[in-house]
Amino acid sequence: MNEALSYARGATEPPLIEQTIGDFFDAMVARQPEALALVSRHEGVRRSYAELQAESNRLASALLRSGLKPGERIGIWSHNNLAWVLMQIATAKAGLILVNINPAYRTSEVEYALNKVGCQALVTMPRFKTSEYLAMLRELGAAKLPQLRSIWWIDRAGDAEEEGGDIPLARFSTLLASGDPADPRVAEVQRTLTATEPINIQFTSGTTGFPKGATLTHRNILNNGFFIGECMKLGPEDRLCIPVPMYHCFGMVLGNLACLTHGSAIVYPNDGFDPLLTLEAVQAEQCTALHGVPTMFIAELDHPRFAEFDLSSLRTGIMAGTACPIEVMKRVVSQMHLGEITIAYGMTETSPVSCQSSTDTPLELRVSTVGTVQPHLEVKIVDPESGATVPRGQSGELCTRGYSVMHGYWGDEAKTREAIDAEGYMHTGDLATMDAQGYVNIVGRIKDMVIRGGENIYPREIEEFLYRHPKVQDVQVVGLPDRRYGEELCAWIIPKPGQQPTEDEIRDFCKGQIAHYKVPKYIRFVTEFPMTVTGKIQKFKIRDVMKTELGLAEEKTA
Repeated sequence: MNEALSYARGATEPPLIEQTIGDFFDAMVARQPEALALVSRHEGVRRSYAELQAESNRLASALLRSGLKPGERIGIWSHNNLAWVLMQIATAKAGLILVNINPAYRTSEVEYALNKVGCQALVTMPRFKTSEYLAMLRELGAAKLPQLRSIWWIDRAGDAEEEGGDIPLARFSTLLASGDPADPRVAEVQRTLTATEPINIQFTSGTTGFPKGATLTHRNILNNGFFIGECMKLGPEDRLCIPVPMYHCFGMVLGNLACLTHGSAIVYPNDGFDPLLTLEAVQAEQCTALHGVPTMFIAELDHPRFAEFDLSSLRTGIMAGTACPIEVMKRVVSQMHLGEITIAYGMTETSPVSCQSSTDTPLELRVSTVGTVQPHLEVKIVDPESGATVPRGQSGELCTRGYSVMHGYWGDEAKTREAIDAEGYMHTGDLATMDAQGYVNIVGRIKDMVIRGGENIYPREIEEFLYRHPKVQDVQVVGLPDRRYGEELCAWIIPKPGQQPTEDEIRDFCKGQIAHYKVPKYIRFVTEFPMTVTGKIQKFKIRDVMKTELGLAEEKTA
């Protein structure tokens, strides 16, 4: 392809890993059994590589003994903890497909997710802050979750018993105790697995209003974790502080797998994000790397006790999830000692990272681009209408091809074909440019996806939900610029004739039904929407009206 066109191919060395996650992990343990693998500070847990292997084997044994068979799906509905990483390794060894459930999900969302992929079992926290996970599952019951056979709740010593309703419920500690770390069946199953088999399902919000289950293989996420770690130059001496959630690829792949493929140590500062506990963990554990979305780094930098902490051990990490404000990036480098911090860009459907800066990318390029294409991948920027690759410097849709492209959307061949073209390119829906050196810059989105604090939100999903309100005739949801979260949701609602809903009524309707970050911050009741002559709603005009009314300015971002 002509070099003047927006196309780039990544390096071809080192070669791709063709092992399964379980086999690669076992080989790492054999190399450094006594090295530190995991610190979970809120649980008081420390594990060497050998200890993590023994516990993962015990859990894999327990899951197989429970009657689960390779290829079946098991959900994990939890924030960061030892159980999460054990499930990640054990399911990969047992050939079970781990289904990541967002801890912010409410009843209708978890019901849809579990049934869409046919989860036979679920490991869950009993509760977290205001989220009562077991109560939600009891409310749904066996009738609404017909394929769910077992629930194991993550317990701590001294916890009282929990009620499971009409779905069998047991403690996670009891499940773990029922396994044998030397169970020969685990090794037998592991030997039958191939790297191209699905091992993980992650839900991405769909423009149709329903999340799609991006299905990822060993090969997808193991290689992505490895090359992400290569960009950060991770090694056995590194300790990576991971305050980002495991249910996202950010925590699970850019965090756990980047560490486990380089013999580094995983450090969880807490179950959910807390800026103070993150700073404490970096100092106490002498962390050399730190991950976060921009809002997390801002919360750490602006914490009143920030100056008390010695962060001089820090070297690298990743800022990702949404556009990274230039000033924040500069402060992170100068005030947090993160001189080799990298920027990563991707999407769940590409395992997730397709472009990343490296530790030695000049700072001006790290704050103005998302780096260059990752090894063994291709990216091109095409005209969204014609599909032709555009010249360097011209904007178009970013497309990715290579090992990282997902297996497909679970149970949705049509949606898979819409996303992945006949040449194997994943169409990201993001507008980007590529410069003469191959650095990629994300400039916008073809569709109206909103990114709030690193969470991808599709307005259509919120609109579909609000349509159910008895007083709502029509609704349009857009994203508005927000200094703290990057974007916030705004809903314009046309009430049904004779009805006068209030903002509080709409928000109360959302509570417990959809995740808190999907509840619109701004609600306006209107009589009509701005439209084109052909009757298409002009969302950009809604945004412009609201930005003027609220005095909001677009944030300058990298």
